[in-house]
Amino acid sequence: MPNPTAAMLVIGDEILSGRTRDTNTHHLANALTARGIRLREVRVVADEHDAIVLAVNALRASHDHVFTSGGIGPTHDDITADAVAAAFGAPIGVREDAHQILRAHYQRTGLELNEMRLRMARIPEGAALIDNPISAAPGFTLGNVHVMAGVPAIFEAMVAGVLPGLTGGDPLLSQMIDVQRGEGEIARPLADLAARYPDLSFGSYPYQRNGAYGTQLVVRGTDAAQLDAAMVALAALAAQP
Repeated sequence: MPNPTAAMLVIGDEILSGRTRDTNTHHLANALTARGIRLREVRVVADEHDAIVLAVNALRASHDHVFTSGGIGPTHDDITADAVAAAFGAPIGVREDAHQILRAHYQRTGLELNEMRLRMARIPEGAALIDNPISAAPGFTLGNVHVMAGVPAIFEAMVAGVLPGLTGGDPLLSQMIDVQRGEGEIARPLADLAARYPDLSFGSYPYQRNGAYGTQLVVRGTDAAQLDAAMVALAALAAQP
């Protein structure tokens, strides 16, 4: 049975402008790999309602899971929850359980739960809340879409809360070896080796170190025996003059 697939949707003008560096994709990729879920696609869209709706609908139709980051805070441009609700055709409004979470949080901190902060309790109908142990405001799961905060520490905490409830596959394993030869020089034997092991994924990444050129070869898969056999063949390739 093939491993489940996932897509990542990063939302925010600050990512596209270069003001903020996206680290959430890197974290999610590692977490999903360990869970045996293949991250197959990543998109970045602006804080635009229609763009988010289109991306959510495209990704949820072609992957088992979609993870979003960004756009669920208290400001006017935090429109992700509304856009996800629209993608599913679901009503959205302040939900009592989310409201209670925020009320308790702001009572503890002594801050006011004002109108804009209350926006973070707006949850689409039918969604399940995702716990936020850092700043309380919850994310949510609707269908196969997991909607999470963009702040890296909160995103990572939400991922840690969601992943145990998802069915994964065999862990994705990888091994690598350096070859002191140019990428074009080993392209043909590497292609032949990939054809021999269709269940594995092969990658080649050229580098230059201390004036010398070489290629790092990486093989990935879920079958440890096949992986080891492929690495023996790669080692023989690396040893060729």
